[in-house]
Amino acid sequence: MSEISPSIHSRATPPSYSPAQIGLHWLIAALVIFQLVFGESIKDYGHVLRDGKTPETLVWLMGNLHIWVGVAVLVLALARLGLRVARGAPAAPDALHPHLVTAMKSVYVLFYVLLIGAPLTGLAAWYLGIHISGEIHETLKPVFIVLISLHVLAALWHRFVLKDDVMARMLPTRR
Repeated sequence: MSEISPSIHSRATPPSYSPAQIGLHWLIAALVIFQLVFGESIKDYGHVLRDGKTPETLVWLMGNLHIWVGVAVLVLALARLGLRVARGAPAAPDALHPHLVTAMKSVYVLFYVLLIGAPLTGLAAWYLGIHISGEIHETLKPVFIVLISLHVLAALWHRFVLKDDVMARMLPTRR
């Protein structure tokens, strides 16, 4: 029995991300950037609706896009998380200091918390009228911006300072 248990819990580390993982990464990134740039439009939509007025077409469109893009981020993030659990992720470079590996893994966990938490708090605020959810949702925007900035800077650091292959793992041209 003890010989079987380790094999149940062990999973081979893939050499690279799968095409599905790479595609989801870039699709989610694009959707999150859209939300960060155009997300304030939901406030305009909410104000018009609270005032009992009919929203202009652009206000209606951008407000609804914010909601549906948020739902898409949630669904795609859950799919990506499922793929990561099922398939795993490439190992960190051997030369990377253990503290940096811990930081890297922490950033990934925080990304998943944000990618799931932001849509859930937004939906709870919009559809359930939970005010604190709306406040939390709005607070997540600067957190996202800082985390994305760190992520991009780390990728560039790997590429241009360490000159390792970390960044290429998430590029579709690697195949």
